[in-house]
Amino acid sequence: MPRVNRPYVGIATFLRAKPVDDIATLDAAIAVLGVPFDEGSPFLPGSRMGPRALREQSLRFAGRNGVYNVDERKEYLTEEMARGLIADVGDTDIYPTNPEKTFAGLTADVRAILARGALPVILGGDHSITFAVVRAFDEPIHVLQFDAHTDYAPITPELRYTNGHAFRHIAAMPHVKGLTQIGIRSLRSSPEQIRDILAAGHRIIGMGELNAMRPQDVAAALPAGTRCYVSIDVDALDMSLVPGCVSAEPNGMSYAQLRDCLRGIAERLDVVGFDFVEVNPTLDVGTGATSYLGAHTVVEFLGHICAQPRWTARHKTTSR
Repeated sequence: MPRVNRPYVGIATFLRAKPVDDIATLDAAIAVLGVPFDEGSPFLPGSRMGPRALREQSLRFAGRNGVYNVDERKEYLTEEMARGLIADVGDTDIYPTNPEKTFAGLTADVRAILARGALPVILGGDHSITFAVVRAFDEPIHVLQFDAHTDYAPITPELRYTNGHAFRHIAAMPHVKGLTQIGIRSLRSSPEQIRDILAAGHRIIGMGELNAMRPQDVAAALPAGTRCYVSIDVDALDMSLVPGCVSAEPNGMSYAQLRDCLRGIAERLDVVGFDFVEVNPTLDVGTGATSYLGAHTVVEFLGHICAQPRWTARHKTTSR
């Protein structure tokens, strides 16, 4: 008799994917990796609990093979879930007060995932982790960052690994050919950082510009098929939607706006990996609304990535 597997029972792997203890044995098209690290958050701790909460909320989508979009009358992730193409490789090792060693291990884990030919899906953790993920790639990529903040603080001997420094590190990597920051709006933004970003030839899309655009226009600025990494900070969304976020800001994106931008990216560009960061379950409401919204975003974006002809051809899945 098959197990019922209610969302509140069993081992909380992402979408009830098969757990893989050793990445060297990974045999899947998608690898979910948690990074329970929040030492880069200078305000309040708690986002280290994000990967666990995102996994727990993902179980609410795991009762059947695939997820169904009512408006489109279409299912997503059917083959990926039914054929075991998604694996949960657990969490990278965290060495408290030693971010260099933690991040070295994270880079090694992502490189191991890439070596197995899998798409890395990273669950944070605070936003400092993204630079250690992006440096694992050895091919030219464009980075798209959904965020309320630039995270482009100057790097000094005293401060270099906070969640405000990640994209200064990333922009300096030789294989990163460009950076597009979407949703930037914080009144605490530094004009010097804005000038540095623009002077380096990168693009900032603030909320005023974004609200005047069609969602697909974000991806349209890049050549079709561009290999890209996408980093999604939950504070890209309006603060009314994300009580479980330390750094939430007003005047943010709606869920539909973020969803449609990500769909446009999946359709036009070749996504080589993505992360979702800054969910803080210790601040969330009792229903886990922020964690659920995060899991929802990851599942929906992954569904659109896997629905593309390039993914179908690469992984020999049937047309959807």
